[in-house]
Amino acid sequence: MSLRLGVISPDVDSLVPPHIRRPSYALRGEPSEWASEIPINTPETIEGCRKAGQLAKKILSLGGTLVKPGVTTTEIDRILHEAIIANNAYPSPLNYMGFPKSVCTSVSNVIAHGIPDGRPLEDGDIINIDITVYLDGCHGDTSATFLVGNVDKAGKELVERTQESLDEAIAICKPGVPLNQIGKTIQKIADRYGYSVSEQFSGHGIGKEFHCLPLIYHHDNDEEGLMEKGMIFTIEPMFCQGTAIGVQWPDKWTVTTADGGRSAQFEHTILITDNGAERLTG
Repeated sequence: MSLRLGVISPDVDSLVPPHIRRPSYALRGEPSEWASEIPINTPETIEGCRKAGQLAKKILSLGGTLVKPGVTTTEIDRILHEAIIANNAYPSPLNYMGFPKSVCTSVSNVIAHGIPDGRPLEDGDIINIDITVYLDGCHGDTSATFLVGNVDKAGKELVERTQESLDEAIAICKPGVPLNQIGKTIQKIADRYGYSVSEQFSGHGIGKEFHCLPLIYHHDNDEEGLMEKGMIFTIEPMFCQGTAIGVQWPDKWTVTTADGGRSAQFEHTILITDNGAERLTG
């Protein structure tokens, strides 16, 4: 194990059986360098991502059943880790750049990359569970925000409208559409309801690598590039009730809103098809 700015990197060998295929970074924590071009995926890679995406969907659904007051995010992580391993897959976040757990759990005012810990969930919290699995050489990435017990109207609306923005963004995706239309679509919905959009995080290409081009911005932007058949990437908007400015904790992972306002996020991995988009995690 190694120490990374206050976070102890996990002992992967003790957590993952040797028969599980591992990504290249699993032991050292160092991801491979990004390719300079956006991958146009082969039919074999697409089918691999489809299988990984469906497993990620299954694990996320299980995670949603665990969300209730009194449960710790460490317990959620433990159960989901075991479920991923039971399906002969590797939990992609584990030791990615030293991340110490198998899933991300971002509670209430945490925008992203929350590390599971011993704090019990409280009635009225909201929690995003972010799942990525590595199955037979391909990654599948998805997340959703769940309600913990009795959540107030404003919290429910934040969650519902963040999901609405993801659905609307996916609906405009097809070959020839500028990638920046994703962010423009999401921004319009955020503005309509009076939310801010986190600009610190983006969607990303995914497939044989956990992260690759293209970067998918969720705010209004003028980035270049058109969608092409065979591209696979995530869309994962984060809406905030107040400011979307994030403050990173000393663990170098957890990012919370600067004003303590709540944040919600939803995510799918999508494939650009002949005339639209397929939700590989849907």
